[in-house]
Amino acid sequence: MTDLTSYEAEHFLWQVDGKVAVITLNRPERKNPLTFESYAELRDLFHALKRDNAIKAVVITGAGGNFCSGGDVFEIIEPLTRMAMPELLKFTRMTGAVVKNMRACPQPVIAAVEGVCAGAGAILAMASDMRIGTADTKTAFLFNRVGLAGCDMGACSILPRIIGQGRASELLYTGRSMSGEEGERWGFFNRLTAPGETLDAAREMATKLAAGPTFANAMTKTMLHREWNMDVDGAIDLEAEAQAICMTTNDFTRAFNAFAAKQKPVFEGD
Repeated sequence: MTDLTSYEAEHFLWQVDGKVAVITLNRPERKNPLTFESYAELRDLFHALKRDNAIKAVVITGAGGNFCSGGDVFEIIEPLTRMAMPELLKFTRMTGAVVKNMRACPQPVIAAVEGVCAGAGAILAMASDMRIGTADTKTAFLFNRVGLAGCDMGACSILPRIIGQGRASELLYTGRSMSGEEGERWGFFNRLTAPGETLDAAREMATKLAAGPTFANAMTKTMLHREWNMDVDGAIDLEAEAQAICMTTNDFTRAFNAFAAKQKPVFEGD
């Protein structure tokens, strides 16, 4: 298994505290834009998390009061205007792989979102399992504003499932900002905090998840993802198999023994 507790990131900050890892996009002077290199490192890191046994939950955030302003205009956007189709497709497949790997890793991913959350930054928040924002957070899927389609990195598939087809259509067609209050009301944000408190709230949530039955949590994440494209009967059958597997874990037995003894279970993820 990969040991990421001692991983040294090159293009963002990476911190592990117990079973919780925190990714901090760290270019605050430019509102934490992404580059070709940071895209690639995020893709590879989330892929590696599938093989890590120590980290049980992940928080992603941005430095300096903003989450992420999207792809860097001069380090990504400008070079893209000079690329031929094969290079462009290689790039768009790489960015799509970031989302695929976020969805495929077993750890719940929680986004702590403050300030600007735009373009690819909005996608990173969208691809997370849960999101915590503020009333001042501005989330914009602004691809339309740079002459691109809203169908970027899975947005046309994932966003409607979070906030509904009509609301997603509005954001993707117009590129306008969704306020924090709208985001909470529409279900994009699980909850709002005061500015400066999203990271602490996300860490708290991640720590609670990491202390829970993490094998079962990973199964829940898998089922949430796989059942998007299944009929109800198929989903029920798949969940029967998944739950039977979870019933073979030691955590399931621990939970029963603790309940019988009127104690709180201590889960170990096996």
